[in-house]
Amino acid sequence: MTMSSWKSLALAGTVALLSPAAPAWAEPEEAPAAEVVADDSMLRESSLADAKTRMRKEMDEAIALVEKIFATDTLPPIDPAQLALAQQTTAALIPAGSLERMLDNLYGKVFKSIMAQVDGASDLMIGIKTGVDSDTIAALDAPSKQAIADLFDPHRKQREEQVTAVIKPVISEVLADLEPPMRAGLARAYARTFAADQLGQFNTFFATPAGQAYAREWMALQADPEVMLAMIKAVPPLADKVIDRAPQVEGQLKELPKERALADLSDAELRKLAKLLKVDVKTLKETRDSWDAPVETTEAAASDEWSYSDDAVDAAAAAADDYDAGHDRSNWSEADRKAVEELEAATHEAEQTAAANARKRLGMTDPTS
Repeated sequence: MTMSSWKSLALAGTVALLSPAAPAWAEPEEAPAAEVVADDSMLRESSLADAKTRMRKEMDEAIALVEKIFATDTLPPIDPAQLALAQQTTAALIPAGSLERMLDNLYGKVFKSIMAQVDGASDLMIGIKTGVDSDTIAALDAPSKQAIADLFDPHRKQREEQVTAVIKPVISEVLADLEPPMRAGLARAYARTFAADQLGQFNTFFATPAGQAYAREWMALQADPEVMLAMIKAVPPLADKVIDRAPQVEGQLKELPKERALADLSDAELRKLAKLLKVDVKTLKETRDSWDAPVETTEAAASDEWSYSDDAVDAAAAAADDYDAGHDRSNWSEADRKAVEELEAATHEAEQTAAANARKRLGMTDPTS
């Protein structure tokens, strides 16, 4: 695994990148280069901070969407005694270190096998690096393959061990942080699903040696090679079934009416849509007509002297200089955005009311009715 790959993995795991140290052999006159490295490091830190901010914003939006989909805030409250029983159950089912044991099971028995295939001494990697055909490589003995791999990267084993030593503690910490909310969510689900008597029986079982053994291993066994192999072997029949059923499904889908566009709506339907949207029907008709209009293309004359207008370039530059991030709604707080949207909605409603009053005064008909 190369250092750049390690950096990518570290970033994906929210591990901050470390800037490269200055060369030990650098002469005094190379100080400006060291300053450039420092500046580059600061730029990377700034980019990482921006990336974390964007990621957090996207995750918050995704969480809000999931909350809206599942509407858990509308569920009835859980009886505290029932929840306490469920918490005892989930504490047994997800003891500390459960997720890490599951990862160890996957890493130790599956991931290492995969990594062996991309090791520098594997037939695959030797073929990629040398271009020699696979039959020739397969005929080589293990010491020869190791010697070839050492020519390309004599420190590969130490590199892999270093990555494991650095990354695994971070993963362990992340998994440990994930367990408490997982237990809490599962406890609420159990409290709603099972009766108090059932939860009590679960807890009695998990207090026995057999129950403790089951609770300790059930999650790790989800990543057992036997389970994973069985699921992988089930994929081809499932794929065959999907392919075989495709014509039937396609035929059934074709029998459904196609989704309509603005151009397919009658005038009465356009008026109804305008009323629902609280806009003028004229706006919808203009949009419909603009979509249906043929696109006119104009070929620019080929000329070595052709260039953008200086005025257009200056205007674009001025627009860029005048950009105010404060007006970017993505930078607003939820409360500010909601306040502005409510005022905009009120303004629109007032405009529609004023327009309706003007039509009445002028003896005009309402185009949305």
